[in-house]
Amino acid sequence: MGLSSAAAIASEAIQLCIFDLRRGQHEGQELDKILFFFPAGLPFSKQLSVIGLSEGLITFTRIFSPEAACEVIEAERHRHVFYESEPDVWMVMVVEKSNDSEAIWRDDALRKVLKEVHSLFVMFHGSIRALLEKEPGGELARRHLYSFIMDYLRDFLVGKKLLLPSFRDCLKERGTVQMLTIGREAAIEVQSLVRMLESCAGNSSCYSLILFQDLLVSTTLSPDDTINLFTYAVLRLTPHALSSGVSSWSYLRKGNTGSNFATESILAHSRSVSDSFYGSSDTSPDGDTHHHVVRPLQHDKWSKGKDGYLVTDIWGAEVGNWAYATPTVWLQQTQEKMYLCAYQHRNLTLILLVPVSIILNGEQGVSVVKQQVLENASLKILKVEEKLSKGWGGENAYHVSGYRYLLVDGDRNVSRASPAGKVATLNKDSLLSMSKVREEVDLEKNRAKRDGSGCERDLEFCIRAKNNAWVIARVTRGKELYMVLEKANETLLYASDAVEKFSNRYCNGAFSLD
Repeated sequence: MGLSSAAAIASEAIQLCIFDLRRGQHEGQELDKILFFFPAGLPFSKQLSVIGLSEGLITFTRIFSPEAACEVIEAERHRHVFYESEPDVWMVMVVEKSNDSEAIWRDDALRKVLKEVHSLFVMFHGSIRALLEKEPGGELARRHLYSFIMDYLRDFLVGKKLLLPSFRDCLKERGTVQMLTIGREAAIEVQSLVRMLESCAGNSSCYSLILFQDLLVSTTLSPDDTINLFTYAVLRLTPHALSSGVSSWSYLRKGNTGSNFATESILAHSRSVSDSFYGSSDTSPDGDTHHHVVRPLQHDKWSKGKDGYLVTDIWGAEVGNWAYATPTVWLQQTQEKMYLCAYQHRNLTLILLVPVSIILNGEQGVSVVKQQVLENASLKILKVEEKLSKGWGGENAYHVSGYRYLLVDGDRNVSRASPAGKVATLNKDSLLSMSKVREEVDLEKNRAKRDGSGCERDLEFCIRAKNNAWVIARVTRGKELYMVLEKANETLLYASDAVEKFSNRYCNGAFSLD
């Protein structure tokens, strides 16, 4: 199969575009509004057709709802999922409806994919609007968006298909962190380590994030910054991500090495036909490295150095020095640019963020901070890792026998779920029913937001699936519990009692009806 045919297979299933409503409003300038399009191999006439339809739908729906942005449009053959990432900058995912029994998606899950890739992009490159203001022609923004999103999509490409979060992922919640439960003694040791890390940088505006395996142990960042950095760490920095070269939480680890050629063929085709519009991802035509585009989501670019620090050549090397440049990120809450220093000991990953503004000597100053950590915190790091390892129950630590569940605390942006291996044992009918229940919950939550009352309703859904499994959802005071009970007693009373027992034992009674 040729490259163009392979690309066509991917393009039929999904199209992803980013456009700016403030641009390209005059005849002959329509291309200016396109900031990103996948697959880029589509003729510009078709790209403009998709964007023009999306723009029309946005304008039309604003007549009836000026304050609330358009979110989803269902058509006969396609579903359009909208996300206004920045004022007048829209991300739209167009998904083709098919007879494929696996191609069943939840709108909110698709929108969270758009939100995640934008949040990660802003963390590394700043806002899209800022890039457009820096270079009004749009070439700078297009280069950055193209390289970043194509690297992001590699985690979703399996063979010739772009696989999105489907009904099989209904017991997962993107845009949340997963916490490690630790005892009092371990918590005291962790807090001591956090204070020590921040003292090594000698400035109170430094921040830290600590992970054990792929679970969050501690953070001093804001909730949004915590989610962004946690997501990136699990994608590319944790021991599992470094050893496998892929993200450990991704639901798309179904492919095999034999499919890599097809995957790269699709991406290579998109790149070859779009270079003239998006520009090179590395240098300008005359070789000017000033236009080098940092690609933080590239695979196999991070490794652990002899001193325990994680290193990468993604950010290039310091001028006149063979040492790799230290990665930098932008914090959403403070809008500060920070050096990212990541250290790893066995299963423990520590991330220290130091303001670029306080490091006077660039890489030399960062090296001093790193050395301070090694000299002052090494023993504490060893002790914390040892204590957490002793208390760790393995990958099935949060499995509850007889239950397959997802627990979401929306106020804290934290989730906990049954291990993926356990969820995989569920019957397809159970997962389909849970996906439908979650869609109903999403609808009710969106209605509550539109009402503007500020009060979330308590919700409860309890249905019997085709395979006689109980599928249950309870929502109360910002917390959500989703549960599947297979091979359970046929009575509703049994299902209700099972939820009560789970709530009392693992949720401090948050979902109890008493």
